[in-house]
Amino acid sequence: MSVAIITGSAGLIGSEAATYFAGLGLDVAGIDNDMRRTFFGEEASTAWNRNQLEQRLGSRYRHHALDIRDQAAIDALFQQYGADISLVIHTAAQPSHDWAARDPQTDFGVNAGGTLNLLEATRQHAPEAAFIFTSTNKVYGDAPNRLPLVEQELRWEIDPTHTYANGIREDMSIDQTLHSLFGASKVAADVLVQEYGRYFEMQTACFRGGCLTGPNHSGTQLHGFLAYLMKCTAAGTPYTVFGYQGKQVRDNIHSADLIRAFHEFYKAPRSAAVYNIGGGRFSNCSMLEGIALCEQIAGRPLVRRYTDQNRTGDHIWWISDLTRFQQDYPQWQLTYNVPRILQEIYDYNVERWQHPEAVA
Repeated sequence: MSVAIITGSAGLIGSEAATYFAGLGLDVAGIDNDMRRTFFGEEASTAWNRNQLEQRLGSRYRHHALDIRDQAAIDALFQQYGADISLVIHTAAQPSHDWAARDPQTDFGVNAGGTLNLLEATRQHAPEAAFIFTSTNKVYGDAPNRLPLVEQELRWEIDPTHTYANGIREDMSIDQTLHSLFGASKVAADVLVQEYGRYFEMQTACFRGGCLTGPNHSGTQLHGFLAYLMKCTAAGTPYTVFGYQGKQVRDNIHSADLIRAFHEFYKAPRSAAVYNIGGGRFSNCSMLEGIALCEQIAGRPLVRRYTDQNRTGDHIWWISDLTRFQQDYPQWQLTYNVPRILQEIYDYNVERWQHPEAVA
């Protein structure tokens, strides 16, 4: 028996990973206590996704409603599965800049302390397992905002002669920059994952994601760009654009493409690997471009307002350079661009969004 332990298993990336690796024949132990509901309210609850996982995967999936900050509970779970654990995918997190500033101790406890608990439990009970951590491009703070950017009609773009014209590489410094408290807690976790790889010779990887998205995302105002944008457009919910004239750019990677990247690492793991991962030049859009696509797909205008105040530490332009990962794992390629992502999000969720009472 080979076991994958997946934290945040009812969330976007966790649920996609659970389905994928169960399909490969692994037994999945999912850890998720629906803290997303605590962070963002009832609309962001992942309970619906947990129910779908349990129904779809049956005996291949066992759910554990644990808090990753509970060191004893995490250690006991890893001890239960022991050497059968071949893969740990850590996606559980407090993911919002704004929320972190409201409660820094909880943010750091979940993001940094929880990661430490999982690393140590892996070291003690399954040291040969591949450990994959969903980090974030926010470890670079607002350093990307110092790049030479050019304002265009619908987006900001980087000077085409700059070394990062194909996207931002892993050699960008994480120092001397405003991270936000969320970014700081993820930096701590990211460095811990690297250190456990180097110091204890474990097989660890930090995937520093841009916007991770897909139809299973419980999008909310403070987290989940494309999913929440499409939800607001389809349901007629007002949406606020924060700063930069709505021309801020994000690359977007579909959860299925990301999980296939995880699989490549699982098949041939490395120690203390660090990868910027996102849609790259293949899949990206500005806020204005994303709004136009959502309106086209939903067949209705988005009700929106604009405020000049951008979110603290928010990036004006982020596109990932995927070269390092593709050099290490040349079989992997992106398959979803932004229009395809948005169409799938809409098709999968429109009934639930527009008629929640019918699918409750």
